[in-house]
Amino acid sequence: MKTRCMKLLLVWAVVAVVLATPAQALRLGLGVNYWYTVDDINVDNFDESGLSWVLSAQMGLSDWSRLELGVERFEKGFGGSPKDVYAPQVFLVLGRKLYAAVGIGGYYTDSGWANDPFYALRAGWVMELLPSLFLDFNANYRFSQWDNLKDSNTNIGTDTVTLGAAIRLGF
Repeated sequence: MKTRCMKLLLVWAVVAVVLATPAQALRLGLGVNYWYTVDDINVDNFDESGLSWVLSAQMGLSDWSRLELGVERFEKGFGGSPKDVYAPQVFLVLGRKLYAAVGIGGYYTDSGWANDPFYALRAGWVMELLPSLFLDFNANYRFSQWDNLKDSNTNIGTDTVTLGAAIRLGF
């Protein structure tokens, strides 16, 4: 119950920030990530690496900061899940061409939410290809606890490293 209340509070806090912030710039993006686990996992049907897709929206908070909301989709096998896994996430991005970001998110699959959120650190580089068209390369370190993605008896803790690229369209 306490974890569910914390998740609900986090969602409402993000919604309040987004609604209260006049967006200086909006960038919508589609990206792909290659991820792999830091530790070896000896569990059946547990992928230790793979690709995921990300849909995201970045809103300018100032010249040097953006708020990013995104959803990442992993195929079955991620975290031992027999179904696809979705990871809604939010990042605070600081910087322009070179940037750093901190984020939080959660894992969801048919069996419900993982008990614990994940925390992420990101470093990246944004290149403007054309006016309002951006290419974003990034590396992430995610502190993860994969519990309840397979069944209630699964509790696996390992961090992941992600290398990603996204194309963003600015408005």
